[in-house]
Amino acid sequence: MNIPDASLYLTDEQQKMLLVRDDFKGMVEVIYVWMGIVFAFALVYIYPSIWTIVIALFILGGRQLACSVIMHDTSHKSLFRSSKLNDFIGKWLGGYPVLNDMLRYRPYHVRHHIHTGLEDDPDINLTVGYPAGKHSLIRKFLRDLSGMTGIKTTAALIMMHLNYLEYDQGNRPQKIDQSNRSWKSFFETALKNLSGPILANVLLLVILSLFNPLLYLLWVGAYLTTFQFCVRVRSIAEHSMVEDRQDPRVNTRTTYANWIEKMLFAPLNVNYHLEHHMLMGVPCYHLPEMHRLIKEKGFYKKGTLANGYIEIFKKAAKSQ
Repeated sequence: MNIPDASLYLTDEQQKMLLVRDDFKGMVEVIYVWMGIVFAFALVYIYPSIWTIVIALFILGGRQLACSVIMHDTSHKSLFRSSKLNDFIGKWLGGYPVLNDMLRYRPYHVRHHIHTGLEDDPDINLTVGYPAGKHSLIRKFLRDLSGMTGIKTTAALIMMHLNYLEYDQGNRPQKIDQSNRSWKSFFETALKNLSGPILANVLLLVILSLFNPLLYLLWVGAYLTTFQFCVRVRSIAEHSMVEDRQDPRVNTRTTYANWIEKMLFAPLNVNYHLEHHMLMGVPCYHLPEMHRLIKEKGFYKKGTLANGYIEIFKKAAKSQ
């Protein structure tokens, strides 16, 4: 398992303290995410203009990434004490609004932790190819912000839910043989895998329709554009351009973030990503304290640490 040894930097007592889950703190994190979503919709509803629409699209893209991180944290059962509460919140306020399914994501994501940075890492395609050079990086960002990436990834995700493709968030899904598949199986699969995402988005549309149904277009627009941009930047920051993919001390990066970077790329302290890989059960609200403790023990004399996302952009824009 390609994971740093936490016992070298944390005592047993410190580990126990960091692993304690707090339902109140977990709910505060979730409410904060959804308050940001409410704010973005309210901004356009109260002050409709091209500028507020652009601002709202970026806020919603970052908050959709935050929904994905809620899905991520609850897949580890680290946000709340109760497994049932983790599953409920992870599905309905995490994965489903962004067309994903936390229960399908959970076993997939475990493989990423076991094989981080190695060929068997299912997310490896999200992080290779950097540094990409300035012009290539700009083209990637333009594809994200124009909706090209969003259309492609959304189509692939729907095909995964329909079991035409294997479930894979790392841009390399494999086709599933359909030769012996019946129509009954198709509709059963569609009902099982798509009912949650569809219902969550219908509920969001109904709520927004109490004010103006066109507001829902902001959610769709952000999902196809700014969300894809935020996902790319997060992926680059966490595992790209590292010193040694074989070394668990350096194949993952922690990145300091200001408030704008937290809104866009680092919700729920996900920027403390090396800490998360070292002790994946630590709740997001304890990751800054864990960072302080292992830094004091000298971990970051070797560990990969960036001073901000501007540093990540500069690294990614360099020529290979």
